[in-house]
Amino acid sequence: MTASNQDPCAAPEQKLLPVAEARSRILDAVAPIEGDEMLPLRSALGRILAEPVRAGIDVPAFANSAMDGYAVRGADLAADTACAFELIGQAMAGTPFDGSVGPGQAVRIMTGAVIPEGADTVIMQEQVKVDGRRVRIGPGQKAGANVRHAGEDIRAGETVLEAGIRLLPPQLGVIASLGQAEVRVRRRLRVAFFSTGDELVGLGQPLGPGRIYDSNRYTLHAMLTRLGAEVIDLGVIPDSRDAVRMAFADAAAQADAVITSGGVSVGEADYVKETLEAMGEIDFWRIAMKPGKPLAIGRLGAARFFGLPGNPVSVMATFYQFTQPALEKMMGTTPAPPPLLQARVAVALKKSPGRLEFQRGFMEATANGELHVRPTGGQGSHLMTSMSRANCFIILPAESGGAEAGAMVQIQPFAGLV
Repeated sequence: MTASNQDPCAAPEQKLLPVAEARSRILDAVAPIEGDEMLPLRSALGRILAEPVRAGIDVPAFANSAMDGYAVRGADLAADTACAFELIGQAMAGTPFDGSVGPGQAVRIMTGAVIPEGADTVIMQEQVKVDGRRVRIGPGQKAGANVRHAGEDIRAGETVLEAGIRLLPPQLGVIASLGQAEVRVRRRLRVAFFSTGDELVGLGQPLGPGRIYDSNRYTLHAMLTRLGAEVIDLGVIPDSRDAVRMAFADAAAQADAVITSGGVSVGEADYVKETLEAMGEIDFWRIAMKPGKPLAIGRLGAARFFGLPGNPVSVMATFYQFTQPALEKMMGTTPAPPPLLQARVAVALKKSPGRLEFQRGFMEATANGELHVRPTGGQGSHLMTSMSRANCFIILPAESGGAEAGAMVQIQPFAGLV
């Protein structure tokens, strides 16, 4: 084979695309999809906000008490002596006091009740002695205490939530506090996916010689569902040019993004890369990462394409590092990289220099608050139990040759990622 027609897979290891550059190029290549819908608030959990939320009212809408106690005029309090007040009524949450508070007067008030006209201070009930209609308040109380002012949290006309955020329980609570029963969100991202390989068998079917159960589709389905995508499962596609071509056409016709697992290496029956080059376009496909070196990224008609490796751990690692951030951007939100922490490794970690490595680990805090991490068994890309037992990635730099026991290493917690 001459230099001019060498297979690109023969390129030296140092030519592999660095992980950070790959992630940046993938994000630059995608854009948010069009389309939105109005949903009832209770149906909007996890969805992406399509337009800013602006307040039509103040929150709180009125000055109210922060605790159970007695509403008085702050001007009537004395710094050094106790003061006596006349109890003239009560204010309950939802039932305001009908009247005003004058000099030397007090109103019994409950948490959340409207501050009576004339009053500007609430004295907690533990600081008050009551004898019939006589209220005695000790010295040292502060004027203006324990009052929640109108608009203290949100002012009418204020932009409360910006478009592009994911709606989680706190955001839904804020929208509800404004009295809004519906919210406009971006439509769900449609993602089609399938596995390739004659060796794959569906669940519930008997295993023949050399056959394995297809676990990748179940992992992908779970990851996409957790992300909030509309999932289109096209099943297992045989290792055939015609079958792969038909699956590509079917996926591109109904999805915003297409994901495959397997078929992106250079074996004789690996047709994903070949078909993508024929039907669409491919950007790059070899990453300086372990697990997950073979990775096809490109376009299939109007859909973005992500060809993930076939080994199950490689599928998850490449999905979380590359595909998920890209899909989040397509959904209309800004992908935030998960936090990176430092932890002390319990045992020596082996690694060959050349690729950034994502080993699977279990982190926990010691009694003094220091994070410790240990690998979760074998680190082969086919060993799915290493992911099921892990709660973080241990990230070892490309130039690293591993880590000694007791060394500090970088970890990427699964919380917020997986």
